[in-house]
Amino acid sequence: MAKSDLRIEILGTSITISTGEDPGYLRMLLDKYRRTIENVQRISGLKDPLKTAVLTGFLLCDDLEKAGTRASGTGGEQNSPGETREAELLSLVISRLDEAVPDAVQESSGAPSISIYKLKNAVKNYAWGSPEWLPALLGQRNLSRIPWAELWMGVNPAGPSRVVPETSGTGEGILLSELIARDPSAYLGRETVKNFGKLPFLFKVEAAAKPLSIQAHPNLEQAREGFERENREGIPLDAPERNYRDSNHKPEIICALSPFAALCGFRNVQEIKTLIGILSRSCSGESDGALKTALESLASALEREDENPLKAFIAALFGMENQARQALGPFLKTRRDMLEKNFPQYQDEWKLCSYLASLYPDDTSASYDASASLDAGIIAPLYLNIIELGPGEAMYLPAGVFHAYIHGMGIELMADSDNVLRGGLTPKHVDVKELFRILNFSEYKPEILKVPGPASEWYTYPAPAREFTLSVMRGSGGPLPYPETGPSIVLVTQGSAVVTGKSGGGGTELLKGESAFIPAGAEKNLTFSGTFTAYVAACRSS
Repeated sequence: MAKSDLRIEILGTSITISTGEDPGYLRMLLDKYRRTIENVQRISGLKDPLKTAVLTGFLLCDDLEKAGTRASGTGGEQNSPGETREAELLSLVISRLDEAVPDAVQESSGAPSISIYKLKNAVKNYAWGSPEWLPALLGQRNLSRIPWAELWMGVNPAGPSRVVPETSGTGEGILLSELIARDPSAYLGRETVKNFGKLPFLFKVEAAAKPLSIQAHPNLEQAREGFERENREGIPLDAPERNYRDSNHKPEIICALSPFAALCGFRNVQEIKTLIGILSRSCSGESDGALKTALESLASALEREDENPLKAFIAALFGMENQARQALGPFLKTRRDMLEKNFPQYQDEWKLCSYLASLYPDDTSASYDASASLDAGIIAPLYLNIIELGPGEAMYLPAGVFHAYIHGMGIELMADSDNVLRGGLTPKHVDVKELFRILNFSEYKPEILKVPGPASEWYTYPAPAREFTLSVMRGSGGPLPYPETGPSIVLVTQGSAVVTGKSGGGGTELLKGESAFIPAGAEKNLTFSGTFTAYVAACRSS
């Protein structure tokens, strides 16, 4: 017999029962169950869903006991087969109820609430990472000294989180995506499922000991079109030349945990022209001839009136001759002192350009990708804004904005995507044509987002993304109610917090570096206590 699915949405929870029973009969049974609950609430005056469920279950068990007694003939009155079958199916519904409200059942027994799920997260080992910073945050040893670059928290298949087993806290545990798939509406909330179909954000910790590539991310329409196009072209998802690994956009916010340096957004055209002009005039002799010519071409591109000057400038930068590229790094390193002395108002620019140049060799030695030593991205501090964030400060990056993280450790939150188009400071694939399709060739300087004051217990950074909000929570001992209504992930970065439900109980402790997934609606039950700082990634409420 074909299976029928019955969706039960009662008492603030939702489950699906798959059975071979007639769908019409199941709907009738569900209507009767709803009426029973309504009668229990009306007669008892109970408002609490758990208490209502417990009392309803008790009364139905009483009915089942009486029905069984009558069916066996010991009570004198024989129950009809239909009534007995109905009672058995009501028992099935009740037996499934405690699967749907496990948090409440555990809270009532004084055990730690399972409405919070500790996570084991993926670490990404990229060359620009630090062997110390992330291990120190997580309280782990890194004997291999391999750079730990990123910690990923979420359901992205390139680095999915797992749920720490509740029994022993050891072992692999199931994927967070598998937990959510058991009942998406219960774990994510109906609105999130309707709008996104999954946990829509990716939460990270970045540990940038060296600069990341200059890059930009597509908007949603560009991502969908590019992903479908590369699928039609048969480019494998893991191919180095692949630009779009999914069909999603990637707006993001970065919040500093330490002093954090970045490049972000095109400078004012006139300011770029001034800085490039200083370099050009600093060239001398025949040895600088090719570089001087290239720099003059860059300055001329900024004077174009027939097209966007920033677009013309970046096109000229990518079109720079190899001889000029080869001379650029040594020039910046040898002229730094002179530039700082003669133009001290731009000393940050000269220092950063010289630093970037020092990361690449003066020749195409075998230990480096040949293209790295010819990377004109080393003058990015002259055409992108230098941004310095203090701990707790953040900035939001919309689609199409050229940026690069230079140095520091930070919290990063984005829509769940891995779409990156690179444009410099990298030996990896650079698709200039595709990059030009998605870049926003406009001046842009991000607003520095600051927490209003050190005493703020909860602050949400303003960001227009649909998929996420980033908040910081600070505890000073007393209990703090957890206000998020959507699905969220919490990461403790300082101190420790104990998470409890309203009924108290043992609580769940989150130490520094530990994170947890909190399903939708858990704000009704949870408080955080202790002295701690935590960052919260949540799905924006509709």
